[in-house]
Amino acid sequence: MSAGGKYTLTQTQVCKDERVDSCLSSSVLWKVDSTLLKTFLLVTCIKILLIPTYHSTDFEVHRNWLAITHSLPISKWYVNAQSPWTLDYPPLFAWFEYCLSQIAVLFDPEMLKVENLNYASPATIYFQRGTVIFMDLIFAYGVREMGRIFCKSFNSHMVFIFLSLCNIGLLIVDHIHFQYNGFLLGILLISMANVLKISKQMLVLQGAMCFAILLNLKHLYVYVAPAYTIWLLKLYCLNSNKFFKRLFSLGFIVSIVLAVSFGPFRTQLSQVISRLFPFKRGLVHSYWAANSWALYIAVEKVLSVIWRRFGWLNDVKSAVMTGGLVQEEKFLILPTPTPIVTFLLTFVTILPALWCLLRKKSYMNSIHFVRCVVLCALSSFMFGWHVHEKAILTAIIPLCVLAAVYAEDARIFIILSAAGQTALLPLLYPDNLSALKLLLLLAYMLSSILILTNQHGRCLLRLYEWFYVVSLPLVTIYEVILHQTFFGDKLPFLPLAFTSVYCAIGITYCFILYYYVYLQNSYVSDKIVESTQSRQKLKNKQS
Repeated sequence: MSAGGKYTLTQTQVCKDERVDSCLSSSVLWKVDSTLLKTFLLVTCIKILLIPTYHSTDFEVHRNWLAITHSLPISKWYVNAQSPWTLDYPPLFAWFEYCLSQIAVLFDPEMLKVENLNYASPATIYFQRGTVIFMDLIFAYGVREMGRIFCKSFNSHMVFIFLSLCNIGLLIVDHIHFQYNGFLLGILLISMANVLKISKQMLVLQGAMCFAILLNLKHLYVYVAPAYTIWLLKLYCLNSNKFFKRLFSLGFIVSIVLAVSFGPFRTQLSQVISRLFPFKRGLVHSYWAANSWALYIAVEKVLSVIWRRFGWLNDVKSAVMTGGLVQEEKFLILPTPTPIVTFLLTFVTILPALWCLLRKKSYMNSIHFVRCVVLCALSSFMFGWHVHEKAILTAIIPLCVLAAVYAEDARIFIILSAAGQTALLPLLYPDNLSALKLLLLLAYMLSSILILTNQHGRCLLRLYEWFYVVSLPLVTIYEVILHQTFFGDKLPFLPLAFTSVYCAIGITYCFILYYYVYLQNSYVSDKIVESTQSRQKLKNKQS
């Protein structure tokens, strides 16, 4: 890396095994694993303490899925609508819930009755919370594997372990709000680590299988699939004299996973697909994700106020997109986006990243693959249809490993994680959690800034970036304290809207800046390659 923070990577690096285990002694690697385990156990203790805290409707969603998969025949899994929280994940996740239900029956059989809506006995709570904690072992293993790809020193390993295992976004979403994101992101990290080991064919195939499994556990990871496709086709298939054999191997693996996942539902695929892609839910979730659509709706609201003031708007509807409901809405001033528009915007914004990965020789390395995955995740978060606020973790978690090693990535990580995690805090809406979520935000934000600044030996943020980041806790203070003081029960949606819009500004900035860094490296790397080739030609002529 040059003094200016730019990366000077050459094509020869791609041909090498990407693992850096050989750079570290076995005693250091053992020390890293020991620290990873100790950190995981410490964080697990915190998760156990959080078991009695508030949990969202997602807790009932997954309890209902346990009941559906345990009590009903397979033909009814994607048909049953007794609860509003119908099964809407891919079939492999349904099989995952089925496996959990075989253990759940030993704790409390009542939780597995479909008619027991909103059932939350102490045994049910401990069981479901316990499964999330236990499945985080996969996340810890993914962190270990990615660390061994990128981290070339004990310190960088420690930084990555802290940024990932202690990530408050995951803690909030999985262990208070309740979901299984750590388990899924762990599979993502394992698959990324394996497909980067191009010289080891079996590991690459294992990585491809892990990603195929991930897609069949949660279909929204399809947005990062193009990065995998290009990486595997170019480096694994085209870079060998066994193109068709390797392509067939990849296709066979994907087909097997699809067959296991969707095979039992082959007669009701239309019903399954309708559950997986419910376009009737509207452009935004009931609580807006902090993305471009939050900014778009904010502009719509401002324009509608101006239009009414001047008497240009006769429509009396005033709560468009702020009713807190999941539904389709029509904009009053701006054009109303449709699902196809959001898909095209997402596709267009990931194209430059994919093009560089496909066409630029200097991009065929592990760093740019991870960057491409992060940009694909950010593009889908920024422009996707009915994006949940929790989807920002798909970009933040893979970025952790690059932040631990490269200063430019660390700069973007600080802003992105601070804004993304602040946007998650309104999920914890009970008043008795206000102090906890402020403490979590400040602890992780300040710790990550200090650790990354020490790791890279210099101040990472510009002055205006510092101003934005340090103001984020004030957004949460407004949401939990000041709004009620100033407005009472009026404008109940304003704290959520303000949080989403303010955090969307930071996330949008990170998206644009990271794209600039990614594309700027194309220019720098190409000039280096051209200069090297010119010097080599000159030497050949002189000889």
